[in-house]
Amino acid sequence: MIEQLTFDVLNDEQKYQHFMERINRGEKIEADDWMPDDYRQALIRLISMHGISEIMGALPEKEWVPKAPTLNRKLAIMAKVQDEMGHGQLLLRVAEDLMKPLGKNRDNIMQDLFSKRLKFHNVFHMPSPTWGDAAVIAWLVDGAAILSQTMMLDTSYGPYGRALKRICQEESFHAKHGESLVLSLAEGTDKQKQMLQEAVNRWWDALLMFFGPKSKNETGHSNVDKNIKYKLRTKTNEQLRQEFLTKYVPKMKLIGLDIPDKTIRFDEDKQEWIYKEPDWNEFKKIVSGNGPKTNERLHLRQSSYEQNEWVREALGHISSAAVG
Repeated sequence: MIEQLTFDVLNDEQKYQHFMERINRGEKIEADDWMPDDYRQALIRLISMHGISEIMGALPEKEWVPKAPTLNRKLAIMAKVQDEMGHGQLLLRVAEDLMKPLGKNRDNIMQDLFSKRLKFHNVFHMPSPTWGDAAVIAWLVDGAAILSQTMMLDTSYGPYGRALKRICQEESFHAKHGESLVLSLAEGTDKQKQMLQEAVNRWWDALLMFFGPKSKNETGHSNVDKNIKYKLRTKTNEQLRQEFLTKYVPKMKLIGLDIPDKTIRFDEDKQEWIYKEPDWNEFKKIVSGNGPKTNERLHLRQSSYEQNEWVREALGHISSAAVG
């Protein structure tokens, strides 16, 4: 490790080289360490989007807290919603530490969300009209999220990796909750089975879109390529999508669900799934803030944020008084 006095006399190119050597050795970068602006911006973009997606992702299931069919289901989905909101708050604290040197804070993140400058996962712009949708979200959407999050457990940024460790542990319980919901419907009445199948049909394209489009080239300039270069993630969008299909298509068939894509098949020669591509233009439209439920959920989040401003002000005064 270079001593601090020696490090301070290095020029930016030498600091960058030293930084990349640390990453390639598997060392963890901490919030107070020197990092290139490109790395900081990549982290802020990734972690802010992840944190906001956790918060916005709680809203489709929140709608089902008062309508859950039994008390136990109500308690379970309520606990899951609380977990997701907690994940979001944890991640936004990690993002805030990265933003402080830029003179920004969490309020900047929230304003970017409300103005639709900050994107969140496509699936959380979608409606959840039936209890079957709540089951599919908890099983398949959370299943997709777990694949993405566990991929980043060994991320080069230490604070993010430590937050992900806790989040992934809790998400494993969410997946069990989702599996329980799906199995109950799949083993239920014809009406319940139909409800589940219709929910799968509604969510199929959104699930394929969840991981993002395939990389078009190997220029190293896309956000995915940049995140891989900096060891923030280890797999491409398509690798994650293939893992998702391998894990869940057999399970879906086993419980009697029809895959909404009649063309889907596993190519033994290529060792990959061949599937019908979703409409990526629709994906861009949704994540740009034009999904079916985007405005309604953003309005709910903004109203809550504004109504609770007095709490943040009070806590700020208490913190200032304690420091003084």
